[in-house]
Amino acid sequence: MLSAQKIARINELAKKAKTTGLTEEERVEQAELRAEYLRAFRQAMTDTLHSVTVIDPNGNDVTPKKLKDSKKNRLH
Repeated sequence: MLSAQKIARINELAKKAKTTGLTEEERVEQAELRAEYLRAFRQAMTDTLHSVTVIDPNGNDVTPKKLKDSKKNRLH
């Protein structure tokens, strides 16, 4: 995940955008930080999903094929 400093900077820029507005440099920085945050979030979510197995009430593995394939591809 992102460092606490980067998250604090994202929040600082968001607050400033709502109050006084951002300079062009700050807008670029904000966009870059948001993109980095989203990449980290998506990677963390993917890692979490790769650790999931879906079991029905009868004890059968009903993990969706797409997730099983993604797990296999990750191992290669």
